[in-house]
Amino acid sequence: MVPRESRTVPRPEPHAPVPSALGWPEARATARAAGRPLPAVSRTLHHARDHVLARPIVALTDLPSFDTSAMDGWAVAGPGPWRVRGRLLAGDSGGEIGVMRDGDAVEIATGARVPHGATAVLRSEQSRVEGRTLFADAHIQQGTDIRACGQECRRGDELLPAGTTVTPGVTGLAAASGYDELVVVDRPRVELLVLGDELLDSGLPREGRIRDALGPLITPWLRTLGADLLRVRRVGDNPDTLRAHVSGSRADVVITTGGTADGPRDHVHRLLAELAADVLVDGVAVRPGHPMLLAHLPGERPGAGRYLVGLPGNPLAAVAGMLTLAVPLLRRLSGRPEPRPRRIRAGADIAGHPHDTRLVPMRGDRPLAFAGPAMLRGLAVADRIAVVPPGGVRVGDPVEVLAAPR
Repeated sequence: MVPRESRTVPRPEPHAPVPSALGWPEARATARAAGRPLPAVSRTLHHARDHVLARPIVALTDLPSFDTSAMDGWAVAGPGPWRVRGRLLAGDSGGEIGVMRDGDAVEIATGARVPHGATAVLRSEQSRVEGRTLFADAHIQQGTDIRACGQECRRGDELLPAGTTVTPGVTGLAAASGYDELVVVDRPRVELLVLGDELLDSGLPREGRIRDALGPLITPWLRTLGADLLRVRRVGDNPDTLRAHVSGSRADVVITTGGTADGPRDHVHRLLAELAADVLVDGVAVRPGHPMLLAHLPGERPGAGRYLVGLPGNPLAAVAGMLTLAVPLLRRLSGRPEPRPRRIRAGADIAGHPHDTRLVPMRGDRPLAFAGPAMLRGLAVADRIAVVPPGGVRVGDPVEVLAAPR
């Protein structure tokens, strides 16, 4: 059952703003500005899917590259009736037909090359044949049902600009235009480190231990964001193990879940200090998820960035961290343009925090219940996330929305 929106949305308890925390818009802008698109690489059409074009697709040939028949029927020359003198199928060169003269007709299949001299294609259902003579049962004009050479584009036309995400439609167009490979922005490599000795990866929660929800949640999401997920590691709460995995990672972006606060088992801040990392974001004025962080890791690759995104351990707080830091960073690294802000009118009051932005799961124009930091029931049926400014939003007011994880 879909959770209904709260009749009375509970207001978060007031908290004083964290002095070092960035505002939510500033944190997102910092994350996007931290990266730059990865190098361009060539990929076969099969492997270019979900990459972003690093160069425009320019037509290598006219499309169609020759006049083709749009229908099964007859290629005819001049006015009828016509003399039937051959057949052309898709893939035939048409050389044996030669140049058609007035009064000629050639049986033709959809997609076949239209012979020189043909003036129209007469559909099969609009024709009749008596002996070797073809008659038309409908009036046809010159050019009827002929796809003219260059009708879709001419050689040299720009078909798609750089920055376009490669979809099945893009690969189909590229193939039709003569491409075997595309030059695309390389996909960022990501490693996900799941922290916490209390986490189970199967079975029911028991004896103080809980199931890991973030691995199954974040893993498919990363792929839809254009990342190549190298691996998911369960690290526990051992600081030495955490350091070994972060230091030895080949990923462009390491994402950790949990360990970003100041508890006895929270080791991410200390690790970044030991690695002499450049901490770009240390806390964000957003609820849930304020103890999130972004750091630039030292690396051996000249000009290459290595990043760590630290997410809070509570599930909905981690989603807030992904939306705030990981999503804009990964979009930038993969060459994806920043989407335009989208606003809708709230269908109900949405409570705000006194000082911080709130990220609230929504379905349609209404906030959902079960939206606490550790809850996922609302997110599971959400189709968008509302960005609620301090103080909240009244019914009918515009509110910015983000796409829910997909």
